[in-house]
Amino acid sequence: MQVSTLSTVSDTSNVTDNSADEVRPGGLDDQLCFAMYSAMNTMTRFYRPLLADIDLTYPQYLVMLILWEQNETSVSDIAARLDLAPHAVSPIIDRLESRGVAARSRDAKDGRVVRISSTELGDSLRSRALSIQDAARCRTELDDSEVALLRTQLLALADRMSGHTQATAAHIG
Repeated sequence: MQVSTLSTVSDTSNVTDNSADEVRPGGLDDQLCFAMYSAMNTMTRFYRPLLADIDLTYPQYLVMLILWEQNETSVSDIAARLDLAPHAVSPIIDRLESRGVAARSRDAKDGRVVRISSTELGDSLRSRALSIQDAARCRTELDDSEVALLRTQLLALADRMSGHTQATAAHIG
């Protein structure tokens, strides 16, 4: 049996490259997850040296943002806000507590609940953290409405993906 190969050459000089607008399966650069991964890595690398100046890691910074917003909250509430398991948050809180920027206490009504609060030292870091946020926002070169839109889209995507994760896994598996 003889197999023949047909090759065609076409003129593509009048074709515009819409590759940025196309969604193609397969390649790394075509993956939404990779674009998000790359953006998050870049953002984290930007924050890292600035947070080092106030002796916080990025995960510690996220916990401190919650404490500055709420004054005092439970470990489980922090975990829920960060979309992490409580046992994943505990080592972060341990390090914050050992540095003296956060404190643990037992809930007065339910001794099983551990409450976390920012200390005076932790509160003193807040204004420096705000300047880091401003620097990050400036670096993005996005205006307020663009930041708000991007944040809304990313949070909506996270919500949609978390709602579909188990159903998708069952369908694929």
